[in-house]
Amino acid sequence: MDQLKLMIISLGDEHVGYGRIDFPNLKLSIVGGRPFSCGGEHLFRKKLLTARYGVHDMDESAKMIYEAALGTPADHSIIFLAHNGPSGLGSNLDDICGRDWIPGAGDYGDPDLAHAISQLKQTTKLQIKLVVFGHMHKNLAYGQGLRKMIAIGDDNIIYLNGAVVPRVKPMGKEQANYAVSSNPEKTPAMISNLQGTKRAFTIADISNGNLEKVAETWVSVIGEQVTIEDELIIFSKAVESSKHSSRSVL
Repeated sequence: MDQLKLMIISLGDEHVGYGRIDFPNLKLSIVGGRPFSCGGEHLFRKKLLTARYGVHDMDESAKMIYEAALGTPADHSIIFLAHNGPSGLGSNLDDICGRDWIPGAGDYGDPDLAHAISQLKQTTKLQIKLVVFGHMHKNLAYGQGLRKMIAIGDDNIIYLNGAVVPRVKPMGKEQANYAVSSNPEKTPAMISNLQGTKRAFTIADISNGNLEKVAETWVSVIGEQVTIEDELIIFSKAVESSKHSSRSVL
């Protein structure tokens, strides 16, 4: 059995590519984008997409994503989950899906995902709150700086890139020792043998179907001790609301 089949079997009902998972208690639905996307205008692993999903081109892929969302309960908010983000979010190298590894930059988002979202907005009353993806790393190629990891559409849909890479960093012994030295239950001998890691998470806080806050969060894991080391807030509903209020006053 190949690795792809093993991965899909392991995911089971949580495999969301071209699919949807409903969470009735939260009134949220997760809709999946195209599996194996690598960005841009061409289908990556076209033979695999055709064999497994019957998808031959971008139009068929957009239709699959669109139809996966159509059955969403009317009182649910939708979160799209995709490997790569949609096209149409900018063509500069530091834009959320901007191409940063060749001269001239360019928009490297997925046109099928963008088309599916556009069609849903035009033909349904479904509430799309958030589009989450990765693939396009925060650290730009060749030391060109950092990528914009969040974008807000004209329709207030929030687009979030979680590709903070590497996601896991080893901690040196000195860092690990310092982090746990305040724990009275740890003896000097125990502390000296500890080695830890720092792990990146992008956390979205959602309340009543609305996105309240997004933070890039680094967590240290040393033995059984887990600590939030750093939190960078990249979106706050309260801050955005105050900006709109200021514009209205002006």
